[in-house]
Amino acid sequence: MDFIFGTFATDQLRLLHHQTMRQGLQHRHMLEPADPLPGEPVTLTVWVGIDTDISHLVAYYTTGAHDPAGGLGQSSDQVAHFHLDAHEWDALAWGYYSVWKATLPAQPDGTIVRYRIGGWTDGGDELFADYPLVTDTMEHAADAFFKGKEQTAYISHPGTGAVFTYRVDRQSSPAWVRDAVVYQVFVDRFYPGDGKSWTQTDDVHRLMGGTLNGVRDKLGYLADLGITCIWLSPTWESGSYHGYDIMDYCRTADWLGGDDALRRLVGAAHARGIRVLLDLACNHMSNESPVFKDAQSGSASSHRDWFTFDDSPIGYKTFFNVRQMPQINLRNPRARDWMLDIARYWIREFDVDGYRLDYAHGPGPDFWTYFNAACKEEKGDALTFGEIIDSPEAQRAYIGRLDGCLDFFANEAMRKTFGWRTQDRAGLDRRLARHRASFPPGFVMPAFLDNHDMNRFLHIAGGDKSALREAFAYLMGLPNLPIVYYGTEAGLSHERSTREGGLDVSRMAMPWGDAQDAVLRDDFAAMIAARRGRLAEATR
Repeated sequence: MDFIFGTFATDQLRLLHHQTMRQGLQHRHMLEPADPLPGEPVTLTVWVGIDTDISHLVAYYTTGAHDPAGGLGQSSDQVAHFHLDAHEWDALAWGYYSVWKATLPAQPDGTIVRYRIGGWTDGGDELFADYPLVTDTMEHAADAFFKGKEQTAYISHPGTGAVFTYRVDRQSSPAWVRDAVVYQVFVDRFYPGDGKSWTQTDDVHRLMGGTLNGVRDKLGYLADLGITCIWLSPTWESGSYHGYDIMDYCRTADWLGGDDALRRLVGAAHARGIRVLLDLACNHMSNESPVFKDAQSGSASSHRDWFTFDDSPIGYKTFFNVRQMPQINLRNPRARDWMLDIARYWIREFDVDGYRLDYAHGPGPDFWTYFNAACKEEKGDALTFGEIIDSPEAQRAYIGRLDGCLDFFANEAMRKTFGWRTQDRAGLDRRLARHRASFPPGFVMPAFLDNHDMNRFLHIAGGDKSALREAFAYLMGLPNLPIVYYGTEAGLSHERSTREGGLDVSRMAMPWGDAQDAVLRDDFAAMIAARRGRLAEATR
């Protein structure tokens, strides 16, 4: 059985997700149209759970900079009233839930609409959507699964609810994505560069010596393969080899070569027509970050409310209960603006071409509405796509808020067909055709066979390289933006499953020279060239 890190790793987690969605008040940024244009009214949908009685439901909304306020239908901001649209049966939750709808008026170009949703019965307390928080529940359950414990529901406090946001504009994903091919580089595991050797390659938990200069030295290799864009693993100062626990968002890690190495790499890549994406973790940072340490110092800290301190065993909200990764409270305007400045800085000062956004469903659609606009203001054709390991339905909430989301549904379907051989080709075609029809053509859905958080494709295929060739040919035929995980083209695999050996086993040192499968690599290059040729012909 395949193992992919995330909150949908097992059938039990998927069932828990579904059942949580049928409780309380759930909106989850579901609006129609998903990406409103100037002059279009917007219909909001809310699901009232099988356990919840509601007789009144309203949206408090504003087009100003402040959070909308109000209670029991009264507000100094504007109020839209929902109407009951339908009662629907859910067999897995074993009960009826209700569907409510409301319409917000059309707005001019550039308007940001912010709203909260509250519901109540006469004489009762008001509940605010989204409640319960599905993301919190699933992180709690997934953490239990990864630790071998029982996966139980965690019901968050109703609080004051989420603030939902959408931006009315005519922005679209960059045109260069249409014929691009992305290569995912795990920098520490790719190549040392400057004539240096690996520092070590036996311990996957320690630094191996790959650098940004090493990536620069191999741009010719990537160009020959047909790559037009590289996605770098996190490059900031951090406390780990993988870099997802960022200590300093304003500085490139010294062990990767520092800021100068990144500038040289971006310049050299652009000279070859290759774009460069950074991998940015906005959801959490390192607990060794000076910002977090200051927040820990006490309630007087100016950064205190940038995080969520609580009475849990750790003492603060984290990424999957990892003490080393405190979660950033991006609902705080100062924390949000700080992160937006970081995004602008690396585009403006280093000319990077956008971001792959780690664990993007942590900050949620509200934050990315601002983030995407900030990136586009710095560079009009910057690309932003999120890692959102969730259902396609949930991914639709990011339409208009990001350029796209990594296509984990397509990944799973291709691995079942070509790796595990548990689904036939006709079933794959049918599933992906329906999947693509659920998203607008301009929403970028990068597709891939493997990445750093799952077993490599060759591992699940039992080393069968003909299966890998077949899978890659299929990937190259999809309309999705394709991603190649470093080393897949060279025959890189591993012996132990990531379920047994940890995610690190899929992040081995890149083979070079005679250690590569040259025939497989050349076959990949030929398939990439054929894809780009077909796309070029189609535009003539």
